[in-house]
Amino acid sequence: MKHFLYILFFSLLYSQAISQHKEESGVNLPKFYKNKMHFGFALAYNRTDFRIHTIKNSAFPDTVIGGVTYGMKTIYTKSDPGFALGIISDFRLHEYLRLRFTPNLSFASRSLEYTLENAKRDSTKKYKKSVESTFIILPLEIKLQSKRLDNFGAYVILGGGYTMDLVSKKKGQATGGANQLDDAVLLKRDDFFYSGGAGVDFYLQYFKLGLEVKVLQGTKNLIQPLNNIFSNSIEKVNSKMAIFSVTFEG
Repeated sequence: MKHFLYILFFSLLYSQAISQHKEESGVNLPKFYKNKMHFGFALAYNRTDFRIHTIKNSAFPDTVIGGVTYGMKTIYTKSDPGFALGIISDFRLHEYLRLRFTPNLSFASRSLEYTLENAKRDSTKKYKKSVESTFIILPLEIKLQSKRLDNFGAYVILGGGYTMDLVSKKKGQATGGANQLDDAVLLKRDDFFYSGGAGVDFYLQYFKLGLEVKVLQGTKNLIQPLNNIFSNSIEKVNSKMAIFSVTFEG
């Protein structure tokens, strides 16, 4: 997170410095969108989380710890910061309508926090299962732009795409221990998502700088059923991700 803020700060500082050297007309890059295609790259900060659908309390599985039977009481999720690097391919469909393909490599982390409780409700056990992922994200989106106001513009973006978790095969392997209490939570590798967001563009002397906020909502149930209380207490898991991007396009 600290490194990302440094990048953002120096990007804005640099953009402000070079924006003082405008063309004689006072408008930078006046023909930027006359070309059918242009390219760029993006640096992004993300927070990835889960949307969990638990099994009804009556169907929660039990496990035995130290001779005492425990059942699931609560399941919470916690998101952690991550980052991404991507490239941008932008195709003009209309004066204010663009088709964008922005593949990126995203590093993300989140966790599931479980509380188990015995039948007498006088003893609880807490467990945390971390899930780290390295995603290849392939979004295809429509960008609807506003009319330029000198060197400034705004836009909304909508679309969807596909994600592949490159480290999913390494998750969920049993590590031993009574009742598989040391087991991880296994998620599926592939997912499809829909996305939406908004942003602003700053037209500088040599390139366009963009700031964008976007949300990705996964559509597939990612939980892999395993023989442990952590997986068997969850009926459905969907992924969601919030992304803040700094884009550079020329």
